[in-house]
Amino acid sequence: MTQPPNQPPQGGFGAPQDPPPGGGFGAPQTPPPPQGPPSGAPQPGYGYPQQSPQQPGPYASGPYASGPYGQPQQPGPYGQPGYGYPPQPQFPGAPGTPPPGSGSRNPFKGKPVLVVGAAVAALLVVGGTVWAVSGGDDGKKDGKPVAGKSDDPKPGSSGAPVNPGDGSGDGGEDPENLNEGRKAGESKVLWYKEAPDAPGSGADAPGMWITDKTAVKAAYKQLSAYNVGDGRPTWDPITFPHKICAVTPEKTADDKVVVAHMSGDSDRAKCNQLQLVDLDTGEKGWTGEVADGDLFDSAITIELTLTGNTLMVGRSQSGTAYDVTSGKKLFDAKKYGDACFPAGFAGGERLIQVASCGAGGSNAHDEVRELDPRTGKTKWTYTYEKGWRIERAYSVDPLVLYSTKEEDGDKKLWNIAAFTADGKVRSQVGVDEDFAPVCGWAILARELQGCEGVAVDADTLYLPTKATTGANEIVAINLADGKEKWRVESPAEESMLPMKVEGGKLIAYVEPSYDSGGRVVSVPTAGSSHEPVGLMQNPQGVAEIENSFYSKSIDWVDGRFYLSTTRLTGNDDSKEKLMLAYGK
Repeated sequence: MTQPPNQPPQGGFGAPQDPPPGGGFGAPQTPPPPQGPPSGAPQPGYGYPQQSPQQPGPYASGPYASGPYGQPQQPGPYGQPGYGYPPQPQFPGAPGTPPPGSGSRNPFKGKPVLVVGAAVAALLVVGGTVWAVSGGDDGKKDGKPVAGKSDDPKPGSSGAPVNPGDGSGDGGEDPENLNEGRKAGESKVLWYKEAPDAPGSGADAPGMWITDKTAVKAAYKQLSAYNVGDGRPTWDPITFPHKICAVTPEKTADDKVVVAHMSGDSDRAKCNQLQLVDLDTGEKGWTGEVADGDLFDSAITIELTLTGNTLMVGRSQSGTAYDVTSGKKLFDAKKYGDACFPAGFAGGERLIQVASCGAGGSNAHDEVRELDPRTGKTKWTYTYEKGWRIERAYSVDPLVLYSTKEEDGDKKLWNIAAFTADGKVRSQVGVDEDFAPVCGWAILARELQGCEGVAVDADTLYLPTKATTGANEIVAINLADGKEKWRVESPAEESMLPMKVEGGKLIAYVEPSYDSGGRVVSVPTAGSSHEPVGLMQNPQGVAEIENSFYSKSIDWVDGRFYLSTTRLTGNDDSKEKLMLAYGK
């Protein structure tokens, strides 16, 4: 990999949208220089780093620094569980100049690449006030789901959608008839669910899992399941004794997830009660309690992730792995080396661990390593330069990491790096842009996989730009060299965000406006033409509801579009929607 020039950058393009949740790695040590700065003057206070016009550099491209998700300014940006509600201000993220390197094995050594404004720190405090949760209804009646009959339960027919009900006795045909006035060519709301009662301060509604048969959603204390086609409840809701506090974003190959709930309702309660659940049947499997670690390593908050049949439970300074089929403990991920404490895990195809080392001393730094998911044995370790913090894993296979670094007390530099299968730096993003994926809050811990609005395949990273005036764009970045392959503009004035890559096409969501529903489009990833092709246009009559999901999770499965909130407001005066399914 070409070594970067030995001159530091002169600032950064712009700040990421929001402060990074809980922290992240830092940039690799020897990034190559970035491409030239974007046209136009830099934003006040941001500045631009020096550019090397021909070689890509390690710009961190992400809209967050440390704390709240990066949320688009328009109402309706979606995010991950734990999103702030209402929406938070954005900070444009832009790649900066690659830090100069020293020729050591780490390509991120030297000056960082992205600068973020000082105002970010305030957001962390302001955003943190959104998350208090207490008491509330359990969301079901007499232990049974309540759903009235619908005159039009089948997807694709005309008439009102099915309302499975909110668990308090209502349901059936939608009294509002969300499909009334639907125009030719628009999709229809196949079914929806109103949100259950929640405390006045709000409640989390994490996770959304879609199987071949069932759409499952967590909300406050309840886990509910609906038939993907007609919305009828497929099994009795599971009501936990205390609020749900963590879920596995992934599901197992046989459609099971693990849900964690609090041990009580007091301030001393911990997020340490585990429950395995079959998404298709609602059958409960094993239960378990997460033990505290050593001093200052409690299970007040935990992070859950799945890799194959391994469940990793991350505490603040350690982790414990379990066999997800039996609940049997496999291994502990503990302190190692120079006071290196596990600080976060990312799962899926591989098990990735981030560690914070040096405890604030002269050798303080972050490390990333891959673990064998069955034994915990380390496959490889990569050490970041002092000051860099690993914030997010955009992908684990291939591994793509976003990192930041504080500079001069009021700036934050950032970097995005792709790694090879054996833990070497493959490339660093060298595209001059304000990127704006949508990422979640992680105030007490690192939520490595808390981002939506970003997609990765074997060779390409797809990132949305921040819309300033008019439509935004999605940029396809070559993971082999960090350079731009192509870009495509949103077909509307609203932001377009990548969701997934399937069948050689990028599936993206175009957010709704006040007078137009959202859209689902596909973009060919190969060839010379990358024009968006419409897959679904959501009805204008439901645009206000779709736009009200300030914190949302989305998915496109088998020609249906699923939209759910990840945060309940607790407002008894509004008919808040928990989840909607759109189809043709």
